[in-house]
Amino acid sequence: MAAQSYDFKGLKCPIPVLRLTNLVTKKEVNPGDTVTIVADCPTFEKDIKEFCTKFKKVLVRLSIDGEVKTAVLQM
Repeated sequence: MAAQSYDFKGLKCPIPVLRLTNLVTKKEVNPGDTVTIVADCPTFEKDIKEFCTKFKKVLVRLSIDGEVKTAVLQM
């Protein structure tokens, strides 16, 4: 199990979640990995929750600090 972090600040929605989807489908993240995503697009909170539901991943934590949102996922 690995811990990985990705900084997607500055990318317009839905690009952060599309990039995360690409990582999952290309198997660059493995089951059991912990992935931290940082983004600042306005719909990231909704998008990451939908991603977790669709791909059956666990949203461990979602924090918001101003415009910056940080999601920690268990893959």
